[in-house]
Amino acid sequence: MQLLQAGAHQLILLELDSSLLAQGAQEAGLLCEITDGERFVTLRVEAPDNDQPLLLFDAADAGLANWFSRCQFYVDGRSGAVLQTPFLIANSFDRRGRVEPQALRIQVRKELPAHFRLPGRQPVNEKMLYAVLFNFLTALQKVGVGICGGPLVKPLATKADTPPSPPFTRG
Repeated sequence: MQLLQAGAHQLILLELDSSLLAQGAQEAGLLCEITDGERFVTLRVEAPDNDQPLLLFDAADAGLANWFSRCQFYVDGRSGAVLQTPFLIANSFDRRGRVEPQALRIQVRKELPAHFRLPGRQPVNEKMLYAVLFNFLTALQKVGVGICGGPLVKPLATKADTPPSPPFTRG
């Protein structure tokens, strides 16, 4: 991680290790293709052995209110930004132009404003970013990620794909 001063602006420059990103995706049970660019690292993740789609759903669907309340991550459907993270997501399409329900593209920004904070107001560093990305990838398969508004990112899961609610226990 480096701090860059450009006039009145300060940027955090992350030095992301592609092998650690791939390892995190693999540990989350996903296949991962990585493209490393100057300002972004792009991951195409896929769960080919999973019969269910990735749990990316429309948060406005009233039938999914219980699911929505358990989410850790939400996506701005107008921009593809995963809120409080340096991630942007996009649907992955097959050759016919149809959305692939078990695949997703994730861009991880390498340049962030110096004031940027991760969930829980955590300062940004590579170690924290890997942890948040691993949690995001796990949420796509186990808990669910909600899309809030906008036409850019299409939901992959429906009510039929909702994971079962944890049993109610008295404490």
